[in-house]
Amino acid sequence: MAQAAETASPVDRALRAQVEEIARTVVARHSDAVDGEARFPEEAMAALKQARLLSAYVPVAMGGGGCSLGDLIGACEVLAEHCASTAMIFAMHQIEVVCLVHHGLSSPWFCGYLRRVAASQRLIASVTSEVGMGGSLRTSVCAVERQHERFRLIKDATTISYGVQADDLLITARAAMDAAPGDQVLLLLQRDDFQLKRLGRWDALGMRGTCSAGGLVEGVASVEQILPAPFGEIAAETMVPVSHLLWSAVWCGIASSAVGRAAAWVRAEARKKPGTMPPAALRLAEVHAELQAMRASVSALASEYQTLRSDPARSGEISAMAFAVRVNNLKVSASRAVSRIVEAALQICGIHGYKNDSPFSVARQLRDGLSASLMVANDRIYAANASALLVQKEI
Repeated sequence: MAQAAETASPVDRALRAQVEEIARTVVARHSDAVDGEARFPEEAMAALKQARLLSAYVPVAMGGGGCSLGDLIGACEVLAEHCASTAMIFAMHQIEVVCLVHHGLSSPWFCGYLRRVAASQRLIASVTSEVGMGGSLRTSVCAVERQHERFRLIKDATTISYGVQADDLLITARAAMDAAPGDQVLLLLQRDDFQLKRLGRWDALGMRGTCSAGGLVEGVASVEQILPAPFGEIAAETMVPVSHLLWSAVWCGIASSAVGRAAAWVRAEARKKPGTMPPAALRLAEVHAELQAMRASVSALASEYQTLRSDPARSGEISAMAFAVRVNNLKVSASRAVSRIVEAALQICGIHGYKNDSPFSVARQLRDGLSASLMVANDRIYAANASALLVQKEI
């Protein structure tokens, strides 16, 4: 995990031990079936719920674990070393929880909801994509239709990862029927508040266990379930940076798994000829250095983000253009690095890395890693950075 065990607090070490135990004994055992059958990792999620890890970021006063963002980053990487789908579901859920903790504590309703998350380990899915929006997070077609103290919403989403399995949905929408596409709110629908009609199937190349089919959501709920902060503020201060950090941690875990298999292959080759260095050992050292650099970039940005959040005098910098560019650059660089690292591991292992039935196979890692550049397309991020750099005085 992100923090070295010897310097971690007792709480941090306990969380690390929990995640590693679940990853080793449950996640790894069912990962082939999750991938092969493109099914939800129900065993892994049940174990995470039993360990009360779905509320790891919820404040202790509300019954949660009160862990840090760094702890979540470490947990995502550990889980992804064994099953990227499980890790991505965990990451996506935690992104929603972090948004609620950072922006919902002024609302009595959301304080009560966070207590329910801790007590019942409710799984939250995100519904930000929408037909007609082309993948844009900051625009919506659907709108909140207010009716006194209630509202109605219909959203046609292109993807809803694990939507069928989720207890609750966190949804973006226009603030009102006459609001502009960029005038958005973030609202929460609980299972009894909505109906979800799944549209299509999820038979994808990788990340098969995320079950990310599209869906039509129809819901009616109390206006108290709309977060008080505008979505633009939530996105800039929390959703975007935390998403890129936790996603990148998952990709680090995928890369780490592949490098681990390459290392095992090189060691096996070395045992055949004691006293000699296998030719692939140099390539292993090279790819290990790239993995270390990838982890360091995630750790550095996470540290900067937490420093800015903890300092009231500097917290406004999170929404500044310069920090947004750095956050975007992390996503792009990590999503490209994971594919390079896994492909390098494949070259080290050769045909044994290519075969699905080999202990050195990196086939699943390669397929899962290819999704990274598509989760908010890199070209869209480059375009956003290009616009920012045109007006930014300092590079």
